Amino acid sequence: MSSEDNLLPLIVEPEQLEARLGHPDLLIIDVPAKADSYLEGHVPGAVFLDFKHLLRGNSDVPNDIPSVEQLSALFSSLGLERDTHVVAYDDEGGGWAGRLLWTLELIGHTRYSYLNGGIHAWRQEGLATETRPHEPVLSHYEAEILHPEVSIDAEGIQARLGDRNFAVWDARSQAEYDGEKGENKHLGHIPSAVNMDWLDVMDRDNALRLRDYAELITELEALGLTPDMDIVTHCQSHHRSGLTWLAGKALGFDKIRAYPGSWKDWGNRDDTPIER
Repeated sequence: MSSEDNLLPLIVEPEQLEARLGHPDLLIIDVPAKADSYLEGHVPGAVFLDFKHLLRGNSDVPNDIPSVEQLSALFSSLGLERDTHVVAYDDEGGGWAGRLLWTLELIGHTRYSYLNGGIHAWRQEGLATETRPHEPVLSHYEAEILHPEVSIDAEGIQARLGDRNFAVWDARSQAEYDGEKGENKHLGHIPSAVNMDWLDVMDRDNALRLRDYAELITELEALGLTPDMDIVTHCQSHHRSGLTWLAGKALGFDKIRAYPGSWKDWGNRDDTPIER
């Protein structure tokens, strides 16, 4: 689907969204890290999503992709329809919102946007908020994994290590990347992976919006990440890398994908190579 078919661009500013409030095809989803954020004030008409529903749950890798049945139930409960345009936001600069939009991309629902800066930017602009929960109109959405290429597993990564056109963007902290911090069986990073902390993608002086695109591209290229490459991003649970995946999309890194198992998977296995 072309961007011309969408109600809003991939990255939408508060005033752009405000002008579209009430559109019948618009579904605004607040997926905060702290549930209280929604009750303290959300974008008018936004429905609440507990981020835990974006994760598989009971399994060896609980942060992995939910089953198709779980995804169908989730998006039906949110009222998603095939022609719905989703705008996602959160209270922390885009991690959970990015994970939600990546999940939509995975199931082939490409009508989506991110509210740049989330609720912090909305409030910074002095726009109206609601505190009363907004109940979604339930739908019957049957999810399918239509774009499996936006995801990759440990075996897929290992098969590409050493390929000059392949790169791994580790969105964790420097201490986790260096193997000085973590709660996994093994600490460190995927061989040849480069590190840019997800916090360095957001502008903490501008209500957590994405940083200047030109600056980000320059810094990523200095790390060896260029738009023509096949890039995989990950963190500990594909939460922080929800933002780095989204930022990559916004910057024109069209072949960026995510490793949903992330370090929770890689760092707890014994068959995965690790550098420190």
